[in-house]
Amino acid sequence: MKSLTDLTFDNRFARLGDAFSTAVLPEPIAEPQLVLVSQAALALLDLPPTAAEAEEFTQLFAGHKLWATAEPRAMVYSGHQFGSYNPRLGDGRGLLLGEVLNAAGEYWDLHLKGAGQTPYSRSGDGRAVLRSSIREFLASEALFALGIPSSRALCVTASSTPVWRERQESAAMLLRLAPSHVRFGHFEYFYYTKQPEQLQTLAAHVLACHFADCSEQAEPYGAMFTQVVERNAELIAYWQAYGFCHGVMNSDNMSILGITFDFGPYAFLDDFDAQHICNHSDDAGRYSFSNQVPIAHWNLSALAQALTPLVEVEALRASLGLFLPLYQAHYLSLMRQRLGLLGTDDSDQALVERLLQLMQGSAVDYSQFFRRLGEQPAEIALASLRDDFVDLAGFDQWAADYCNRATNTADSQAERRARMHAVNPLYVLRNYLAQQAIEAAEQGDYAPVRELHAVLSRPFEEQPGMQRYAERPPQWGKHLEISCSS
Repeated sequence: MKSLTDLTFDNRFARLGDAFSTAVLPEPIAEPQLVLVSQAALALLDLPPTAAEAEEFTQLFAGHKLWATAEPRAMVYSGHQFGSYNPRLGDGRGLLLGEVLNAAGEYWDLHLKGAGQTPYSRSGDGRAVLRSSIREFLASEALFALGIPSSRALCVTASSTPVWRERQESAAMLLRLAPSHVRFGHFEYFYYTKQPEQLQTLAAHVLACHFADCSEQAEPYGAMFTQVVERNAELIAYWQAYGFCHGVMNSDNMSILGITFDFGPYAFLDDFDAQHICNHSDDAGRYSFSNQVPIAHWNLSALAQALTPLVEVEALRASLGLFLPLYQAHYLSLMRQRLGLLGTDDSDQALVERLLQLMQGSAVDYSQFFRRLGEQPAEIALASLRDDFVDLAGFDQWAADYCNRATNTADSQAERRARMHAVNPLYVLRNYLAQQAIEAAEQGDYAPVRELHAVLSRPFEEQPGMQRYAERPPQWGKHLEISCSS
């Protein structure tokens, strides 16, 4: 394990030069206090759990100090926001401090959000607030614990620095990690500003650093785009299978690596609702839960357009054509696991679709349904779940078909329970739980948010004394409005 100041930086993106990012120093926040830290994320940097106990830790992640070999840069990019092209976005409140190379040979970007103004802040103050920093920390670490590809979060630091949103709030900083912070919007920026040399340079950088296995292909950039499509198909399948709503799937919020990225007004479904909109600014429902699949394809099409100087159009179209079949295959595989179904059957897709249709409008808790389904033998579990459904005749027919399909296996109930509980979480990040923890943190009490993070770090295991985190939300907790404001 390394010491806090002994990180090895190799700042590959910074070396691309000023056309790709701007050198900016972080602006410190006053009276920094450590709110949250992820020991699992510390380990990615080869840091011991005790690293967070050092005073220097808070100083580094509140903008007061820097590693000698860090090179803070604000990245430039553009993107389509709610379907409209915005020609110049960039890191308006975040800085890529540098890239750390760990002992396993992995590169991890250190990205500090809320670090102050940059040339891309436009009219913003460059700050993040405590509530949004906590929400991103909780979401990224919770998704990781569920096995869903995501950026990671190292720590949240609070301060006494005031900021103004809908009301006065306190500034905070979040240190997040990812193998890369390159977005679809990076490629769009150089394509639409007609900078072909820089587009080629960016593509070569991403290929060498993140898709090296494509380098030996006859068409390396075409092979790279195919992998981007494949990764995003798998990512969106995870979102849909686990009821995760991103809320702001702008192309500048889509990672080139196919990881969940840039958390705003996200939500996990409470009651199943395919039309759920988690962003109260999304009046038209562009980023509703059911739209996440076509919107991911739309964003991949936007990326494909930006790659046309490097890849033949027909090859790009062929790769785009892989998205929906790949998504459907991944999604069905995940849903089979969640339902405890072994092997494959031609009726499985219809079985899943019928279940979701029955859930719609019945106020069925999406996460609890699967967990409870595996808790007891199928017939007993279904009898206890039946009263949650409005269409009882439809549910009874579905239950009979499910039992017929599920009992075509030789495993015992104990084996079935273990299998299903390994993929169906007992604890999920519900908005009302996050809100309660945030309200306590805003009053200076960090114990609730730390406990919530600890519980969500082991979502599949029953944890003594933590039953309240597994309960259905109160009625008020199902209707919280979350915006992009941060």
